[in-house]
Order: sequence, then C-alpha cells, then structure tokens
Amino acid sequence: MIDFRLDEEYEALRKTVEDFAQAEVAPVIGPLYEKEEFPYQLVAKMGEMGLFGLPFPEEFGGMGGDYFALCLALEELARVDSSVAITLEAGVSLGAMPIYRFGTQEQKETWLPKLTTAEALGGFGLTEPGGGSDAGATRTRARLDGDEWIINGSKAFITNSGTDITRLVTVTAVTDVMENGRKEISAIIVPSGTPGFAVAPKYSKVGWNCSDTHELSFSDVRVPAENLVGKRGRGYAQFLSILDEGRVAIAALSVGLAQGCVDECLKYAKDRVAFGHRIGEYQAIQFKIADMEVRAHTARLAYYQAASKMLRGEPFKKEASIAKLVASNAAMDNARDATQIYGGYGFMNEFPVSRFYRDAKILEIGEGTSEVQRMLIARHLGVGA
Repeated sequence: MIDFRLDEEYEALRKTVEDFAQAEVAPVIGPLYEKEEFPYQLVAKMGEMGLFGLPFPEEFGGMGGDYFALCLALEELARVDSSVAITLEAGVSLGAMPIYRFGTQEQKETWLPKLTTAEALGGFGLTEPGGGSDAGATRTRARLDGDEWIINGSKAFITNSGTDITRLVTVTAVTDVMENGRKEISAIIVPSGTPGFAVAPKYSKVGWNCSDTHELSFSDVRVPAENLVGKRGRGYAQFLSILDEGRVAIAALSVGLAQGCVDECLKYAKDRVAFGHRIGEYQAIQFKIADMEVRAHTARLAYYQAASKMLRGEPFKKEASIAKLVASNAAMDNARDATQIYGGYGFMNEFPVSRFYRDAKILEIGEGTSEVQRMLIARHLGVGA
C-alpha cells in the first residue's frame, strides 16, 4: 500500500526545522522584513544546522541527505516566512547545485564546502532584462581570449547575488553561434569582486523583502577558462535540469506559505469576536478555512509525488510542473482568503498574513510562470509543439 507518512529521519528533520522557524525566525522576521534587511544571523544559524548542505555528500561539507529533505525544510520555513525559505532554496538549488551536478572536482572542492555551510552564498545568473521565460534569448556573451573568458552583458532578478557573503555567480552566456543561427550557451563561474562585474542596488520589491535580489552587469569581465561549468554549449540544458528540481522545491515552499495561512487563520478564528461570537463559529469562515486546508493538502501530495519520482531516478518533469502550478496557485488563493478572514487587520503589515499576501504572487512567476507550467504539462501530454 502507498504510505505517505514520513519515516523517522524525515520527521525528525521536519520537526527540527519547524521548531527553529517558530523559535528563531518568527520573533525577528517582522521587523527585518519591514526594514528590508537580509537575515544574516538566521542564515548563519541555518548553516550551523546543516540546512544548506542537506542534499550534498559529507565530503563537501554536506549532510548526506537528499532533495526531499531540502523540500521538507523549505516547507516548514515558509510556514513562517518565505524570504528566509527562498534564501535557502536559491542558495542550494541555484548557488551550489549547478557546481555539484556539473562542476569539475576542483570546482567542487573549492566552492562546495563554503556553500554547504553558508559560509558563502552563490547565485545563478540566467534571467536577463529583456528575457524572462524566454531564457534561450540570452544576450550575454562570453568569448575565449587565450586562457580566459571575456564576459559582457547583464542579468536581472538574481537572488543571493549581492550579500556580504556572496562569493560567486554562475552565469549563462552565448559562447558561439552556429551556422543555423542557433546559440551555443555555456555556464561560467564569476567570483564576486572580479573587475568589471558590478552589482546594482537591491530591487525594491512587493514581497520577499528579506531576500537579496539584484541586477548584475558584466563589462569585459575576465575569468579563467577553467571556470566553465560542465561542457561548453550545455549551459542551457544544464540549467533546465536544475530548474526541474527547483520547481519541486518552489512547490514545497509554496505549500509552506499556504499552510502558514491556515495556521494563522485558525488562531485568529478562535480569538476574533464579531457580533457576539468567535468568527470560527460562522460557517462562512469555516468553509473558507476548510478550502484553504484542502489546497495545502493537495499541493503537498503533488510535490511529494514529484520528489519521489526524482529520488527514484524516474522522469519527473511533468510532475514537477504540476506540483509547481498547483502549489503556487494554492499559496496565492490561501493568501487572498487569509487576508479576507483577517479583514482590516489583514491589510496591516504587523500581521503575518499581510506578509504572506505580498510574498505569494512571485510564486506564480519565478522558476517558470504558471503559463509555462501549463505549456510544459500540455507538451508532455502530446498537445502542441
């Protein structure tokens, strides 16, 4: 029989992260969020706990776990705050994972021990100002000059790219153009502080206010030829495989936000009195909260299935898209309903549901929009190109 219960090791991890989120994140995240401050102390504590090293081998400073363990941690963190959760997700999935999956042994030994302990953070520069979902429209260029790459271009919306502990960004760049006009795209490590590599001031965002996000520019940036990650011309394909895994992680984060909305509404429904009764006694509120729980529960099952196929080594691209689509929709719908249940207080920044509402929308956009997920699902069903 199918058993959806977590085994002892997974449950212990989940509970540990839940306790950390409630005891360490919840008391401080509100003021940090409103001041748009990066949570350095929380990141350091998560590094000490081994969260940044969850899916990596011990030889590189990791915990020897797997990607599902990371997803469980992301869900519990996002029940309290998504900025902290996305910092972990991007640090692992986009900062360290490309090096672990495709890097040379020397690159792994150089960078992973720092990235898996949160001594350092890494970013992944794919998106550009003129191209979001159309990642293949990359304009950033890199050409070999002797034993160095010379990089010119820009990237947009890059997470973990400008903190005091950011040490590298892996960027995709066009390294050649074929006779048929098709671009050869490769991935190259650019260490922070490299001459010509500039980080713009952080964005003013609707949500994820404790997450670090910048536009990057590269003006005749020179890095060693050995900074190439994986095979030349495989950068785009490499990224797509990383993105499939990342969609499962974002689905887990989305479930966390959706469940956090349920948590907050359950507390409020028991405390808030209107017309002489606790609002939880009114069927309209009961039904709203019930629908919220259904969305969170269903989305959790979707990402559990996608993660299980991933860990078994089976194709999971369609399931990752389904999980990401269902979970991001659940997060957005639950945030809207939670704000409605709170009424005027839901519009006040001092309450977590207002933060959830601000954080939810990006989940339908980042790591592949909802429209892209529908396109991918349809393609796997044999519909369309």
